[in-house]
Amino acid sequence: MRTILVLNGPNLGRLGSREPDVYGSANLDDLRTMLQAETGPTDTIDLRQSDDEAELIHWLYEAVDTGSPVILNPAAFTHYSYALRDAVALVTKAGVPLIEVHISNPHARDTFRHTSVVSAVATGVIAGFGFDSYRLALNFLTHRA
Repeated sequence: MRTILVLNGPNLGRLGSREPDVYGSANLDDLRTMLQAETGPTDTIDLRQSDDEAELIHWLYEAVDTGSPVILNPAAFTHYSYALRDAVALVTKAGVPLIEVHISNPHARDTFRHTSVVSAVATGVIAGFGFDSYRLALNFLTHRA
């Protein structure tokens, strides 16, 4: 059995009520249900959310230590957290796939959101498809990684 870590950064614990015009009306429990329904018999989903940068970094260390693939929505940390970027690099340099996802399309939003410090060290990036961004990442991890 393989565990796929689905890690979500700051403010994503407020999905469902936070800016539904941007992020939709579904919450993290809805995301968990959707991903579990898409997961095959040899994989399990471990979905987590934290507003704490250090906690996300420690979860990325865990991915390195356990070889667990990662779907990461770094949220606001996307744009400035070099500490998170360095932890992501540890994951991918260890040969563990990590897909950066975004519910909205950052390039269609505020200019400051156009830059990701994470993308260059992620295995791939999927953005702008709502919760389907996670589904597409999961499909890659379960069929190709």
